[in-house]
Amino acid sequence: MNLDLKKKKLREVNSYLQNIDRKDNQRKFEILNPQGQHAICAGLKDEIDVNIKGHTGYYCAGMNQKANIKVDGNVGTGVAENMMSGKVTICGNASQAAGATGHGGTLIIEGDASSRCGISMKGIDIIVKGSVGHMSAFMAQKGNLIIFGDADEDLGDSIYEAKIFVKGKVKSLGADCVEKKMDEKNIQILKDIFKDNNIKEDPKNFKRYGSARNLYNFKIDNVGSY
Repeated sequence: MNLDLKKKKLREVNSYLQNIDRKDNQRKFEILNPQGQHAICAGLKDEIDVNIKGHTGYYCAGMNQKANIKVDGNVGTGVAENMMSGKVTICGNASQAAGATGHGGTLIIEGDASSRCGISMKGIDIIVKGSVGHMSAFMAQKGNLIIFGDADEDLGDSIYEAKIFVKGKVKSLGADCVEKKMDEKNIQILKDIFKDNNIKEDPKNFKRYGSARNLYNFKIDNVGSY
């Protein structure tokens, strides 16, 4: 089913997709002419497939639950922000704060992601096949940020229990973020994620980064890092 944003208002399209009749067999949709509009496919909560044919603005696929959303283009700030479950795939590049505060599900970015990718993530898996900008995984609490390319400065600043895997180079690590051993447990985590998403990559080519746990509780000796 085609939903053309040149012919229908965004509010009308979003409302329709947010309130799918579960007795209806219609489960596949294409959104035409997105024209960079903001909050396309925000708040979806059913197991449906949506293909957005073009570029989108801010907060595309925000708060997603269960839906499988694919964007054939680039996305603006905050794609998949506060995502709960489901899958969001970006075939182009993503602006800043991709996957911010995401609780679950999977976000795949085929291109590059800008600054603060995965900021305050809380359980989401984010796969970036290109590179990420500065302060990615800032205050990341839980989940996995997997970067096939390079990471800019201050990666993982003030990170909690999230895990970062990087295949390329890291310009610098943020406060309390350190390189950690890539042991069999973490190799298996990547194997499972790659298998689930039909990605052919060797986990052994990645380095792992995480929290040194020095900033969990205030210590006067660490005051310069807060």
